[in-house]
Amino acid sequence: MFKSVLVKDYMATNLSTFTPDMEISEAIKFLNTHKISGAPVVDDRGNLVGMLSEKDCLEVALQSTYYEDWVGGIVSEYMTPNVETVADTSSIVDMADKFIKSTYKRYPVLNEEGDLVGQVSRSDVLRALDKLW
Repeated sequence: MFKSVLVKDYMATNLSTFTPDMEISEAIKFLNTHKISGAPVVDDRGNLVGMLSEKDCLEVALQSTYYEDWVGGIVSEYMTPNVETVADTSSIVDMADKFIKSTYKRYPVLNEEGDLVGQVSRSDVLRALDKLW
């Protein structure tokens, strides 16, 4: 039964996204204001080109401290470009296993056509399992 529960049934679909040319300071403010730990980075056609996480943003803090001045830059300079994704038809059980074996807190979700359709997080998987018990 658990294997038949799919990521697309529990993933977040109302995504906040960044663009590669967005100022990193604006992205950091957005993460802080909305209390989220990261978001997909998409090009002008909506194609996934990376992920920006709090961890990526810490690079800005570290560099600014080193130079004793705000370093700044754009999202593409700090984002993680090679993003591991999951299919919207992946099972929740497989996602639980994937999260256990990785350090990621979220994965972008793609449909069969390769379009970004959502994001699944550890808490989404726990919510699914809680509803199934």
